[in-house]
Amino acid sequence: MKPGTSIGSTSEDIGVNANLELADKFCYLGDMLSVDGDADAAVETRTRIGWNKFWQLVQLLTNKDISLIVRRRLYSRCVRSSVLHGSETWPVRKENEVALQWAEMRIITWMCVWHEATRQSSKQRVERKTRIR
Repeated sequence: MKPGTSIGSTSEDIGVNANLELADKFCYLGDMLSVDGDADAAVETRTRIGWNKFWQLVQLLTNKDISLIVRRRLYSRCVRSSVLHGSETWPVRKENEVALQWAEMRIITWMCVWHEATRQSSKQRVERKTRIR
């Protein structure tokens, strides 16, 4: 979402030929702010950004020729930092922590076991296609 973009907005006339836009959610400096003041929208947005960053780096993060230590550092510096950017200002609840931990564990699982599932499923797809033809 572009900065300055609002979701669920309405307009209210404040007089003197001016309207005030009221929004339920608002993206400001890459952080999602919501009218109820909780961090749900921010956590969801930052998690999505983290997954996007992971998919940009998937070739490096899942490469078994690169040591796990280097891949962990790359993950920590690129993916994890993009997820946690601005989190020091969030009013975090337990549900938000669980959502962040769940997303982190899913990404780490992809990093560690990606090659096995991908190779097997791609081999099976190729075998099925050759049998069909």
